[in-house]
Amino acid sequence: MDEQASAQTGRDDAPDAPDPAESERQAPQPGNTSETETGSTGPAPGTAPAEPPRTPEDSDETPARPSDGDGTGDAPERTTDEAADDKARADSANQVHHNNVNQYFLGALDAPEMHFGIGAADSAHARRRAVGRLDAGEADAVLASYVEPDCFEEAVTALQRDGAVVLVGPSGTGKRAGAVALVATVAEGSDYVVLSPGRSLEELANGRVEFAKGVGYVLLDRMHEGTTATADFDWRRVRDTVREHGAHLVVTTVHEPQGRAPEAVRHVPWRAPDPAAVLRVRLTRARCAPETVERAVALLPEGCRTAEVVAAAERIGAGAEADAVWKEYGSNAAAPVREWFAAERTPQEWAEVTTLAFVTGAGFRDFETCQQRLERHVARAFAEPTEEEAAEAARRAADRRLALARNALVTVEERENGALTRTALVFAHQQYRAWVLRELWTMRSTVYWDGVRDWLTELLGDGRADLELQLSIAQGLALLTPSAFEEVVQNYLHPWASGVAGPAGQSTATLVLHCMCLDESLAAVALGVARDWARSYDPVVRSTATAAFSGQLGVRFPTDAVHTLLRLTGRGAGAAFALAGLVAVLAECRQDTGAVFRPLAYRLRAQRDLPAGRSKEGVLDAALTVLRARDARTGRPVCADVLVHSPAQTEKVGELWAGVLGNLPRRRRALNGLYATVAALPSACEDPDPAAVRLGTAVGTALRPGEGPALRAGLEAAVRRAERTGPAPTHLIHLFLDAVLSTEE
Repeated sequence: MDEQASAQTGRDDAPDAPDPAESERQAPQPGNTSETETGSTGPAPGTAPAEPPRTPEDSDETPARPSDGDGTGDAPERTTDEAADDKARADSANQVHHNNVNQYFLGALDAPEMHFGIGAADSAHARRRAVGRLDAGEADAVLASYVEPDCFEEAVTALQRDGAVVLVGPSGTGKRAGAVALVATVAEGSDYVVLSPGRSLEELANGRVEFAKGVGYVLLDRMHEGTTATADFDWRRVRDTVREHGAHLVVTTVHEPQGRAPEAVRHVPWRAPDPAAVLRVRLTRARCAPETVERAVALLPEGCRTAEVVAAAERIGAGAEADAVWKEYGSNAAAPVREWFAAERTPQEWAEVTTLAFVTGAGFRDFETCQQRLERHVARAFAEPTEEEAAEAARRAADRRLALARNALVTVEERENGALTRTALVFAHQQYRAWVLRELWTMRSTVYWDGVRDWLTELLGDGRADLELQLSIAQGLALLTPSAFEEVVQNYLHPWASGVAGPAGQSTATLVLHCMCLDESLAAVALGVARDWARSYDPVVRSTATAAFSGQLGVRFPTDAVHTLLRLTGRGAGAAFALAGLVAVLAECRQDTGAVFRPLAYRLRAQRDLPAGRSKEGVLDAALTVLRARDARTGRPVCADVLVHSPAQTEKVGELWAGVLGNLPRRRRALNGLYATVAALPSACEDPDPAAVRLGTAVGTALRPGEGPALRAGLEAAVRRAERTGPAPTHLIHLFLDAVLSTEE
């Protein structure tokens, strides 16, 4: 369960006060709006969908509308419901692009030719939440091979004394594993919960986190809240709250205390364990021969982070040769890149490696075009060439492919493209990319990087950048972030999120955050950036935030995503479609869709008897949009798949259906959506009857007295309409209705 319970999000968020300034803000212009947060689970990377993606409001069951007749558009028969349907359809059409971006990213995780080079970018890792209750198997895997650093006992003593401790140290020093090991050592029970890095000290102290006796809590990569005069007092409140509940809390951060460290909770400087000891333990557990273990230890290069040692040990334990593996880690990985940069290089060579760092996997023609455009933008960063240098540069420019062939950092791959193969330019080794970006940032001036910024913005803004190019640029910026966080955020992410580079720039900004989520040390950074966007006064920036939270970022941090999107419902930022998209992505990744359903049902229940208002209308629209979301690949309502594969969500799904069915202005669309969901069950499983009965029971239980007959009449009318054009799921609809009405007895 995500943190203590996702329903807490409903309580934390409920209901927002109207924003008086919001009505005065202009809506984003069509060219700058985010183009989707719908609930589709789109095509695999590099392939076109067989048909246009189905959007949440794009339902076949919606009957055709009568013509206005005179063409004035104000025909008397046009209802408020129909106008809302038109608006929803127009909004959803604007959301399609961002949703496809999210799904393209998930598909790319499984594509063997995609070189992410970011953290633990395996598909299984990337498709899991980063917060919530730690599975027993995951905790055991951490503890079984854990090697204590020399600062471990100091942290144990502090945790035993105060009930809370903070581990302070750079990325890659094993703070996450250390935090789990600490709570396992000190806490009474064996339950461990990972809290969101977005939790503030105030939230930890005031009950927003429901600490339980005997449970160990871990807050990884806590965001920096700045220095305050009350820091020690705030930590004292957190410590007292944790103690009062009999729990234990370990917080990790890369931010050292500024000034005097708080005394209430010990801030322990964290150091990495001995890498050789970590390697020995892991290879021994993998049952490697003693000579294999000792050879791997002897070849261990300098500068390896704990995370790199763990990754290398896994590969060696699986049978890879230590000699080959160690070439990709620590100082061994950096050496060829540093040697290349140590030599004197021409402007064209600088442009070659810079282009490849951001445009990886392109063919020769596209690569050379991008490189030429970059050279124009960065020309100011180099001294005016002499006549001899200009002649040499002209010669090299005429032989670009030969120059690339002589570049030791560059190689050519042959990639399958259907029945054919295509040429792709990549780095000779995947890990070179990160080191090239580090060296570029260290060695090139601001003028050069201004040119890179303008070049990338131009590539995205001209409208020709496809998703493959957008993802490649995003990977490069994610890899640059550890070296130049402020540069990436201020010169790329925020301007692009605001629409400076058009829709492709917004999409690329969200993809950068998705790529950051692949690295444990950058995931919290991505969350912080998206949260800042969501608080922006600019509706275009907020729309980019909703797109980010509807995809990979929402998978990693579902509670934060739902909290933010629910807060934005009704504010014109596409939050309802983002929630629908998040449900679809969570279902695709086999994660807990209840992270959306539970708090949404809580909000709907809390608003049910309140008079109409922006907050209530926003929740109703969000619920209906989520329930009607369709899978782009199958065309099925996402809820049909959820009911089959996650039957535990049936109660909350039924409660949501009952809530929107009870709202008269939305009843027709709700009836059409419910009919489509029940009708789709046979295509989602071999035996749909139990799912239909479960849903009927859940809806009937949540309906108000007297609403059942109206539901029966509406669904039977839908069956009759369907029978005019072909077979209808009459049997399933009757099973569903019988289950609904049986709850009234």
